[in-house]
Amino acid sequence: MTARTRADLAGAARIVVKVGSSSISGESSWRIPMIVHALSSAHARGCEIVLVSSGAIATGIPFLDLDARPTDLATQQAAAAVGQNVLVYRYQEALRPFRIVAGQVLLTTGDLENSTSRSNARRAMERLLGLRILPIVNENDTVATQEIRFGDNDRLAALVAQLIQADALVLLSDVECLYTKPPTDPTAEPIDIIKADADLAGLEFGATVVNSVGTGGAATKASAARLAAASGIGALVTSADLVDRALSGEEIGTWFEPAVTA
Repeated sequence: MTARTRADLAGAARIVVKVGSSSISGESSWRIPMIVHALSSAHARGCEIVLVSSGAIATGIPFLDLDARPTDLATQQAAAAVGQNVLVYRYQEALRPFRIVAGQVLLTTGDLENSTSRSNARRAMERLLGLRILPIVNENDTVATQEIRFGDNDRLAALVAQLIQADALVLLSDVECLYTKPPTDPTAEPIDIIKADADLAGLEFGATVVNSVGTGGAATKASAARLAAASGIGALVTSADLVDRALSGEEIGTWFEPAVTA
């Protein structure tokens, strides 16, 4: 049943959770067990969880002895190939005490645009969930190019939520909620709820207005949440540190009210 409010997350049957690179790679890798603990609690009460996790390239960089994120595509792909393996291993190790098995799902835009591969992706994920496996989804950075990328994993998470008809989407960020302006602006105010038919033209997240194409951060989360909400999937944007409270249905973050669909 679609989550109409934040409180409904506590009893939702299927939730897509997205976490970004900055929250789980490098010195922030300590959050992986914390996030897994929250996911396992939801899993234990019968919720089907899909985790969309960025971080493959960032995780792979140290193993390639690189000082910074590579700028050329081939090295980015190499870092992703190494990092994705390490990233899933870290998740699986954190899941082991809860007797939960992870399943890796790597997608490209073509996988969701082509009807045959889209159907295959949906069938595979449905079977994983039916077997009580926790799918960990990421963009297939090893084969993706700038011309055929999702653009960001927030959008990928929204598309996955649509693909599997999730009850809710939770986008984890580095701030507790969205604001009417950048949080550094003294006039910025926290946003509690965004109605399905709300006009967001006057709001600004970072340097990118909501209705334009964001390149990261709050802008892409707002755009992805709107995409999910427009298809009838409630979306919550909040801090990765509050994931347990989010999945428990507490009144935190910014809630995007889902549209009523036929």
